[in-house]
Amino acid sequence: MSEAQGVCEQAARRLLHAYETGEPVAPLTEEYAGLTIVDAYAIQQRQVETWRAQGREIRGHKVGLTSAPMRRQMKVDQPDFGHLLDGMFHLESTPIAADEFISPRVEPEIAFVLGKPLRGPGVTVAEAVSAVDFVLPAVEIIDSRIRDWRISLPDTIADNASSGGVVLGSRPTPLSAVDLRLGGCVLHRNGRIAATGAGGAALGSPLNALVWLANTVGELGVELHEGHVVLPGSITAAIPVSAGDAVTATFAGLGSVTATFAEVRA
Repeated sequence: MSEAQGVCEQAARRLLHAYETGEPVAPLTEEYAGLTIVDAYAIQQRQVETWRAQGREIRGHKVGLTSAPMRRQMKVDQPDFGHLLDGMFHLESTPIAADEFISPRVEPEIAFVLGKPLRGPGVTVAEAVSAVDFVLPAVEIIDSRIRDWRISLPDTIADNASSGGVVLGSRPTPLSAVDLRLGGCVLHRNGRIAATGAGGAALGSPLNALVWLANTVGELGVELHEGHVVLPGSITAAIPVSAGDAVTATFAGLGSVTATFAEVRA
């Protein structure tokens, strides 16, 4: 095993341990000098391989850091991607245990559900449109196994793009019925407006984020599968949540979705 492979293996084990214990780790870029984006995706992939070996299944992908507000908030300069696994999906009607996370935040997103596979590189917007079955309103829960959210781009990539969970709405809408670029969103926390935005915040259009994802993972030999969910990035800056909070994202033309947080897991 090379030195770089050893670093990736060790970093992946540290992050997996943080999931198990709820204890965050110091920024990886401080612990491992010279950690690159390539290294970070290798660390992410090692965790995914561990989860799959445990019987978990990949049910989609997320694109992170597509909006300028999120890049400013996280102090990074380009998008990233992570994996959505089966255990990350929560029903809108079921309270989510806040203690499943370390430092949760939520983001409103327009979720794509694919009706057919999509494989890059070379995917165009037209091909992406033809692959989408419908869209859903969504609330993504992001979390960081890196202490105090002190992340650089390699840190968040290694940490599965700061993935935590997702709540999908139950009203499917065809792409032809909504303007993804101009459609607005209002995010309420406990009945008060916490943030507003429009779909164009995600790389100009959420569809651009889907194209970016298909081409980026395609270069790694990964295909986006039929039935999988793709989260294209937040429309607003993320807001923190804790036990007792209820967050509702309302999208023009798409309806709304609510995520509620309980004290402890059932």
